[in-house]
Amino acid sequence: MIWAIFLCSMAVSFFIFPLAIPRLKRSGITGKDLNKPGQPEVAEMGGLVTVAGFSAGILLIVALKTFAHQFDMINIQFLLAALCTVLIIVLIGIFDDLLCIKQWVKAVAPLFAAMPFMAIQAGDSTMVIPFLGQVNFGIIYSLVLVPVGFTVATNAVNMLAGFNGLEVGMGVVSMAALSIIAFHLGENTALIILLAALGAFIATLRYNWYPAKVFIGDVGTLSIGAIMASASIIGNFERAGIIVMIPYAVDFFIKAKNRFPSTGWEGVYREGKLYCPEQRVRGLAQLIMKLTGGISEKNLTLILMGIEAICGAAAIWLFY
Repeated sequence: MIWAIFLCSMAVSFFIFPLAIPRLKRSGITGKDLNKPGQPEVAEMGGLVTVAGFSAGILLIVALKTFAHQFDMINIQFLLAALCTVLIIVLIGIFDDLLCIKQWVKAVAPLFAAMPFMAIQAGDSTMVIPFLGQVNFGIIYSLVLVPVGFTVATNAVNMLAGFNGLEVGMGVVSMAALSIIAFHLGENTALIILLAALGAFIATLRYNWYPAKVFIGDVGTLSIGAIMASASIIGNFERAGIIVMIPYAVDFFIKAKNRFPSTGWEGVYREGKLYCPEQRVRGLAQLIMKLTGGISEKNLTLILMGIEAICGAAAIWLFY
């Protein structure tokens, strides 16, 4: 029965995308594909459809628990808090996609998305810290660590993006790894959240893969980080969440060194490959372009998904 959530989310997103893509284009909600010759216009904000699929999966299990008395092991309070958090993130993404809010505002806005988790004090305040052992952070966990975790996760995922299939592909890999961990630990509420998201993002990958028919926009990228943070906190496997975030952290520090550039992160297209611009490397993707001496966009995405898969495998090994 639990796989019905996965299938529901996947089906909703998969069948809505063909209807949504032409409507987004007609409404002028498009973005330039900067890594293609001629920089063609592609439908933007497809993350709305992805979140619709995710929400459908969550609401399905709420209905089954409430009216069919299934899934007694699910904490519906945590489930609805996660849904509420993702929807707040969606609002932030919509404002940024349509109004281009200032970078510092977008950076701190996810703090407000963490409020549902702060209100219900989700997660275990006792964490295992290397060299220190178990540490009980008490109220600091809910009021400081949780919102900071959401902010870091959402912004880091939002930064490592901009290439066909990249953000969705890496999101699918990381969510799959966290799903295995949640299943192994018996953290059913976290597992439901991840399966609902996994189904929606797998369907999204069908339309976002090279050559992309739709971009997910900040609505989608911010949601990936919010979902991973939500599941890690609810499932009490924050260490796994940190491990799968390693590629994003590397990209973050490279961009921090360059003062978080909002432009110049893309590649230079020549004869089917992307090359690092002459100036210094501005992100993890450009670093791979430089190390390979030029790479196709599809292979760039596959390499980064492979790196994410290694981190996901390391996280799984830690909990097995």
